[in-house]
Amino acid sequence: MGELITVLLLGILEGLTEFLPVSSTGHLILAGELLGFTDQSSVTFKIAIQLGAILAVIVAYWGRFWRVATGLVARDAGAWAFARNILIAFLPAMVIGVLVYDAVRAAMQTPMIVAVALVLGGIAILAIERMVRRVRIESVEAMPPRTAGAIGLVQCLAMLPGVSRSGATIMGALLMGVERRTAAEFSFFLAVPTMTAATVYALWSDRALLSLDDLMAIAIGFTAAFLVALIVVKAFVAIVGRFGFAPFAWYRIVVGSAAIIWLLAG
Repeated sequence: MGELITVLLLGILEGLTEFLPVSSTGHLILAGELLGFTDQSSVTFKIAIQLGAILAVIVAYWGRFWRVATGLVARDAGAWAFARNILIAFLPAMVIGVLVYDAVRAAMQTPMIVAVALVLGGIAILAIERMVRRVRIESVEAMPPRTAGAIGLVQCLAMLPGVSRSGATIMGALLMGVERRTAAEFSFFLAVPTMTAATVYALWSDRALLSLDDLMAIAIGFTAAFLVALIVVKAFVAIVGRFGFAPFAWYRIVVGSAAIIWLLAG
């Protein structure tokens, strides 16, 4: 029963944080440390359940994905531009992710890295919010390929736990003149191939370590993450449109600072 509650709580936490610029992986690592969920299979669990949140994006934006799919068949220029930009942005993570996978796994078992990254990331978000003024790109389809590629490179920074994949991609997009809502949605769409590939790679690489109980835990966490993220994904866009990213930055600084104090005291 105790383990069931743990995986449910972590699934809910993943769904709440995956699309916020606060690092879902960082939260899972700190929560796992607090709950004693730190064995080797827990790393795979923390990666795999993120796919549940990604499935929520596909459901929430099903109409958009369907229009792109049918547009590709009809050779619509906008649909091809959308698919091109997602693919270009995904490629850096696909290549670099394979090369640094072992290092990322090691970092995922070091909570202090997460705590420090949360604080530094919060400070960076506050700084970027002050810097961004001019908007040049107002849709994913209008994004030049070089901008998509640059955002993809920035996404690789989030391989360090605590940085936040959504935070890195959104902030990087804002610095490149992408409008807030478009930056957030591009981050959501880019998460689909990125996190699908990460989950498949993690499950395949760790297949010898995973028992039936581990797979059941992943399924429960996956489902919880999907249901919660389905609510959060659209709400996040509305919050950003009204309040910007500063509330998330201050949240990161407070949580990261508290985690540092807790880890040093322990």
